[in-house]
Amino acid sequence: MSTNDERSELQNGGAEPNPDSDHLGPKGTEIESTDNDDGASSKLQRPIQSNGDDISPEAVDPEPEKEISGKDMPIESKDNVQVQKDGGSRTFTMRELLNELKNGEGDEGSEAADTGSGARHSQENTQQHTEKNSTAMDLINSITGSDEEGRSRQRILTFAARRYASAIERNPDDYDALYNWALVLQESADNVNSETSSPSKDALLEEACKKYDEATRLNPTLHDAYYNWAIAISDRAKMRGRTKEAEELWKQATNNYAKAVQLNWNSPQALNNWGLALQELSAIVPAREKQTIVKSAISKFRAAIQLQFDFHRAIYNLGTVLYGLAEDTSRTGGTMGGHDVSPNELFSQSAIYIAAAHALKPNYSVYTSALKLVRSMLPLPYLKVGYLTAPPVGNSIAPHGDWKRSLFVLNHEGLQQIHNDEQRQLVSGDKSSSARPVIKIDIPDIVSVSACADLTLPPGPSICIDTIHGPTFLIADSWEYLDTWLDAIRLVYTIFARGKTDVLAGIITG
Repeated sequence: MSTNDERSELQNGGAEPNPDSDHLGPKGTEIESTDNDDGASSKLQRPIQSNGDDISPEAVDPEPEKEISGKDMPIESKDNVQVQKDGGSRTFTMRELLNELKNGEGDEGSEAADTGSGARHSQENTQQHTEKNSTAMDLINSITGSDEEGRSRQRILTFAARRYASAIERNPDDYDALYNWALVLQESADNVNSETSSPSKDALLEEACKKYDEATRLNPTLHDAYYNWAIAISDRAKMRGRTKEAEELWKQATNNYAKAVQLNWNSPQALNNWGLALQELSAIVPAREKQTIVKSAISKFRAAIQLQFDFHRAIYNLGTVLYGLAEDTSRTGGTMGGHDVSPNELFSQSAIYIAAAHALKPNYSVYTSALKLVRSMLPLPYLKVGYLTAPPVGNSIAPHGDWKRSLFVLNHEGLQQIHNDEQRQLVSGDKSSSARPVIKIDIPDIVSVSACADLTLPPGPSICIDTIHGPTFLIADSWEYLDTWLDAIRLVYTIFARGKTDVLAGIITG
C-alpha cells in the first residue's frame, strides 16, 4: 500500500459523498496492509482511527485509505472537505483556501467581519488570546518541511495562521477563525519533519484541539469542528499505544464523533471513523467491556454502509471487526452476545464483507491480501448459505402454518431456495435443476431490499425483497442473521450495479 493510501484526511464541511468517489468523507481509518506482499499474513490487522498525521493540505491520492485495526481505515480526502466561513455564507475546500493564501488573496470576508470588533472586548481578554496565539505561532514558526514542496506548503500555512491569529485578537468570539486556525495547526502537524528539531506532532495537535474546543463552545452546531477534532484526538491517541492515556483519548474521540453524527447524521465517513475509534478503544478496555464496544463499532460500520452501499472502506472495516470478534469468541468458546452466532459463522460473515470490498475495489492490495486469508471461509461456490422461513412459491399470503424453514444460497447471480431433500445435491456440487418449484430471485430484477414489519407475516425478523415481478417476503432466524442477509443481498446488488459482477464471480467460483 502506498504511503498516500494510508493517510487520513480532514473533512471541512458536510458535502455528501459521491457514490462513485473514492474520497470518503471524514478523516477516518482503514485497514493496514499485511506485511507480506503475497497476502500470506496469518491474521487481519484491526482497524484504527484516522490520525492527524494523515492530514494533508495538498492533493491526496485519488484512492486514499485510512488505517484500520492495525492501520487501514477509510477517511475522507481533504479536497472533499469544505470549510464554512462567515456563518456558512462562503464554502471552500482546503486546497482553495491554500491557493487563496498562496496567491496573496486575503480572507476578506472574515477580516471585514472582524474589523472593529475588538472594541467589544476588554484589553485583558485580548491579551489572553495574544498569549495563546503566541504559543501556537511559536510551534508553527519552528516547523521546517522535509523538502521544497513541504517548505512551500508550510509557508502558506504559516501565513494563514498569522491571519487567523490576528482575526482572533480583534474578535475572540470569531469561531470561524478559531476553527480554520485549528485546521491549519492540524495540517501543519502533518508537515512536521521527524528528522529535524521541528516541534512534535502531538504539540501541534494539542493546540488544534484547544482551538476546536473554543470554536465549539462559541458555536455548538459546528459538526465539522467536532469531526476534525475527533480526528486530531485520534491521532494523539495512536501515538500513545495501548495505555490508559490512550484509552481516555479514544473515549474523547468517540464522544466527538457522536456529536458530529448527531449534528450531521448523513455522514457515512463520520460513522466509519466512529466505528474505527470504537474498535481501537475495544483493544484497550478491560475484557468485560470489550464485546459491548465491538458490537457498537459493528453498528457504526453497518450504518455507514446503509448510507452509502458502495462505501468499500466501511465494508472492509466491518469485515475486519467481525474477524477479530470471531477470533475472540473462538478463544473463549462462547457466542456473540449470548446469541447462537458461532465463531465459524462470524468468520464467514467477515469473509463476505472483505470479498465485497475487494469486488468493489479489486486494485486495492490491502483487500486482495485480506481476501486470500478469508476466501476459504466462504461457503464456496456461494457467497452466503443459511436458513430462512419462506411461504409456498407464489403465495406470499399463505397461512403461517404453510411457511417452512429451508436453506437459501446467495451468489453473484441471485438468491435461491434449496429444499431440504435437495441439500445432498448442494453438498455434492450437483447443479441439476429440481423438479420442485423454488423461490429464486435474480439480482438484476431487484428493486429494493429492506427489513419490514407486517402483521400479516409470521413472527420474526422479516425481509422484503422487492423485484420487478413483485415483492418476496422471508423470515430470518434472528435479528443478527437479518442484518447479515440484508447486507449480503444489498452488497451483491451494489456490485452488480457498479459493473463488478465478474470480479465477485471470480471470487466465489474460483
